[in-house]
Amino acid sequence: MDVIWVGAAYIIGWIGSRAGFPPLVGYLIAGFLLFLFGIRSSEGLQSLADIGVWLLLFTVGLKLRIQNLIRPEVLGVGGIHLLISASLMLVVLIGSLGFGNSLYLAVGLAFSSTVLAIKLLEDKREINAYHGRVVVGILILQDLVAIVLLAFAGAKQPTPWALGFLALPLLRPILMRLFSKSGHDELLLLFGLSLALAGGTLAKLVGISPELGALVVGAVLAGHERTTELSRVLWGLKEAFLVAFFLTIGLGGLPPLELLGWLPLFLLVLPLQGILFFWLFLRFGLRSRTAFVASAALASYGEFALIVVKPLIDSGQLEAGWASLLGVVIAISLTIAAPFNRAVHWLYEKLEPWLLRFESKNAHIDREPTSLGKANWLVIGMGRTGAASYKQLETSGQRVIGLDSDPVKLERHRAKGRRVLYGDAEDPELWERLELKGLEGVIVTAPDFEARLRSIEGLKRRKFSGKIAVLSHHLEEEPRLEQAGATLVFRPFSEAGERLAQRALG
Repeated sequence: MDVIWVGAAYIIGWIGSRAGFPPLVGYLIAGFLLFLFGIRSSEGLQSLADIGVWLLLFTVGLKLRIQNLIRPEVLGVGGIHLLISASLMLVVLIGSLGFGNSLYLAVGLAFSSTVLAIKLLEDKREINAYHGRVVVGILILQDLVAIVLLAFAGAKQPTPWALGFLALPLLRPILMRLFSKSGHDELLLLFGLSLALAGGTLAKLVGISPELGALVVGAVLAGHERTTELSRVLWGLKEAFLVAFFLTIGLGGLPPLELLGWLPLFLLVLPLQGILFFWLFLRFGLRSRTAFVASAALASYGEFALIVVKPLIDSGQLEAGWASLLGVVIAISLTIAAPFNRAVHWLYEKLEPWLLRFESKNAHIDREPTSLGKANWLVIGMGRTGAASYKQLETSGQRVIGLDSDPVKLERHRAKGRRVLYGDAEDPELWERLELKGLEGVIVTAPDFEARLRSIEGLKRRKFSGKIAVLSHHLEEEPRLEQAGATLVFRPFSEAGERLAQRALG
């Protein structure tokens, strides 16, 4: 049976990727096809799916900062959206299901998909960008509301031992020391896996959400200098287990015919959820681009809708077919949202003239620079490679400035006295307004290929004639970067080997 699940996921995922869809769309379709052939989910597959979600939330916790949760654009937008969306859905459902059942279902359908949003942000290397942090904050807020809702829905009540999770930060010194002593290979992998499983399992034992438990344990480690390395080590394992999660949605089966009438209604409401997010983000002072990209990430039905209604089905308050219906609704919403998010930057460029009309004229909290001062070199992407480039240029007597969309990186570099500005390299508006006079060269080290490509295209649209040096992580990237206008394409892995050999030869 394991061979069938894995083989079907691979084949349909491969076909989906060849057709331009993210592989996860193929995994969802594979689940439904397996169901139609009489194959059902099992306890083992569900366990793998749970581990995938726990690992996902654990890695989110590694990057969690409390100050990102208490920002107005997180609490305000997330809270108001949940209230409005759930109220509207309640009005639609109450005539058929009664107040109690309608309330839980309405709130469940107001949640966005945590798994999809975080996975897509990670795939695009945008989870640490400003809009990525806002999205993650709202998702965590929704998860906390879901946990409260589960307690009232008749799910397992938290035991007094649940308060013990409040004491987890007391273990931080011990865990940090273990973290530092865990090496760089399989021991580090086992360290992260053990903590994610421990957080989820212990949370389940004391009656709270295992997803929240995994996230909290990850948050205890946040701030360690090796969190990025741990996330990278866990990446492949997490991706493999998440395949099981998407399969289980499809294997949940098809809804009974008498409930299918709700399907088009729920799907028609979905774009309204995204529009409401967009409007609220604009009202809270975000630029139209940030609002559009963040809204796209949140415009899907979440897996917590299934979790919230499960106690109602188990107690007989809702018929079992509702679980299948919600599974189909969630699967369709994920299938629509995944390719939409992949193309979100391209879509914004096409819609920008129209969307800018809705933007507030006041100062934006995510405003981007228009001037680089007297700098003659610009470094785009201030990670390890960008920081090293910045330092070398500064040592060589150049007037250098950095650009990055990660607020945490900005704080860290500014604390070292470096000149760094907030800016999203994929934003066409940045390149339209940024003054390039006096700039001799640009070094592009952004981790995402699309960000590097769009940076070059933006510079060339402005007729920039200076040097453009860019990183290339894969052989197939190089022709596109050179065609876009890069004057130097650096291959860090192969050229590092060549340089090492040169130095060895003297």
